[in-house]
Amino acid sequence: MTDLQCMHGVDLLADYLDDLLPSDVRTSLERHVLGCERCQAFLASYQATPKILREATDVVLPDDLRRSIQTWMETWKTE
Repeated sequence: MTDLQCMHGVDLLADYLDDLLPSDVRTSLERHVLGCERCQAFLASYQATPKILREATDVVLPDDLRRSIQTWMETWKTE
């Protein structure tokens, strides 16, 4: 497949992962991904993104830092 077709496939990934594509489009996309290392890597990274974001934001701030940020935000809103 050409790069243009790869780029079009990228546009379909969200619908593909949500199982919203018509079966013929899904089959065509899967067939392409099986033969395209670049699209396989992109699909793997696309699938991993939610987990990476959850892990990156699953942080408990120390109370003093949380209060400091909250105070700053309240001050910033009134300026």
